[in-house]
Amino acid sequence: MRILAIGDVVGKPGRQAVRKLLPELIDSQQLDLVIANAENAAGGSGLTAETAEDLLTLPVAMLTGGNHTWRYKEVLKLLERDPRILRPLNFPEGTPGRGYGICETAGGVKVGVINLQGRVFMDPLPSPFEAVLAAIEELKKETPLVVVDIHAEATSEKRALGWFLDGKVSLVFGTHTHVATADEEILPQGTGYITDIGMTGPYDSVIGMKKEAILERFLTMRPTAFNVAKGDTRLCGVIADLDEETGNCRSIERVRIQVGDGP
Repeated sequence: MRILAIGDVVGKPGRQAVRKLLPELIDSQQLDLVIANAENAAGGSGLTAETAEDLLTLPVAMLTGGNHTWRYKEVLKLLERDPRILRPLNFPEGTPGRGYGICETAGGVKVGVINLQGRVFMDPLPSPFEAVLAAIEELKKETPLVVVDIHAEATSEKRALGWFLDGKVSLVFGTHTHVATADEEILPQGTGYITDIGMTGPYDSVIGMKKEAILERFLTMRPTAFNVAKGDTRLCGVIADLDEETGNCRSIERVRIQVGDGP
């Protein structure tokens, strides 16, 4: 089966890119399942019921999150009621929502999805390495196909997790930095891996935000308001072909499509 993971969807431009490009991409690439990181879908930071619905009315089976998931209070109820929306698994016990779940293709093939958050240069959460194994065990009671979104800053932490999970899951992909890396590969025990799948949103920007405000921040070292940029909108992510019997990854390739180019 072929699965598309869409990199951090940033604000309205990112959501519009998904809406415009995804249907043709599904057809041209014969995709069976789509998931997307949506922690920046609302105004460039956070997730709301409206922005979640905007993505989930499309052929997107599940949304993953990250450190910005919590920006709007309404997300707490949203996480509790909708199993299609994940938050990082390794938040402390009692945190609203779910860190993993199962979605299905149109043909009824089940895929487990796990959302993790890193700790290096980020909040000091419980270890994602310790949290993930029990989730994998639960998901594998229903399916050999398990994919992991590791939302983290440090390449070293993501890479280490990839090696830690090699042979245990089908795919490990990184999010958060908004910059796609060129290190996609299949690890020795059959797990597909890429450090970061990039950003879906405006690239005439600094990681999705208006560059003028970011430059002012760096030049003056004073706080500035960050707003979502416009222009040069692209959809970025990764397509992985997974073996439904073994759970191994057969191929992995990066995707980058500019709005107006088409797949």
